[in-house]
Amino acid sequence: MKLKIKVIPSSSKDCIAGWLEDALRIKVKAPPEKGKANKAVIKTLEKSLALAKGSVSITNGSTSCHKIIEINSSDDAAINKKLTALCKQ
Repeated sequence: MKLKIKVIPSSSKDCIAGWLEDALRIKVKAPPEKGKANKAVIKTLEKSLALAKGSVSITNGSTSCHKIIEINSSDDAAINKKLTALCKQ
């Protein structure tokens, strides 16, 4: 499964912040330098979606706030359900 995301670095907390049009907004505490924010995005997604380590990767936009991520999961419907639940909080 591939998702468009918009990363908001240097935030007050690490969290999934909802949808902005067709992109999932993700806030991370890490600054946008030396890949720190990218690592925080991956860790936040894996933790929030209860995924195995290494199941999320950034496939496009590693130096931009707009990225494409790939989630390796056998159950895309479950991922969509978790994202929907997280974005309603």
